[in-house]
Amino acid sequence: MSTSARLDQWLWAARFYKSRPLAVNAIKNGRVQVNGQRAKPARQISEGDTLYICKQAGLEFDVVVLEAADKRVSASIAQTFYRETEESIARREALQEQMSAAKAMVDFPNRRPDKRDRRNIRAIKHHREE
Repeated sequence: MSTSARLDQWLWAARFYKSRPLAVNAIKNGRVQVNGQRAKPARQISEGDTLYICKQAGLEFDVVVLEAADKRVSASIAQTFYRETEESIARREALQEQMSAAKAMVDFPNRRPDKRDRRNIRAIKHHREE
């Protein structure tokens, strides 16, 4: 394997993003940092570099590059390209607990609305618009 790889190719190969254009867009928008600094998609990364990856609001990864690969491989092999820090794992677990607690607080209906329910919903919406 090579000792360095392009940042966008590595993010794609490590399966953080489904395509390279998505990885490039994330890098350009500042959602990926290398060693605490913003980077360009063509930046060369090597083993030992620390990456901060923000995929969604709250879904953040702090990883250390273990292998600088630029070829996409299976997910089980791709997980050997990096090591996630303990703080990052703890943050994601806390976020997961918050999400499950928030989901438990919402009362979802057991069934879809029938014709009578839809008529009542339309009446409420129509009444609010006026």
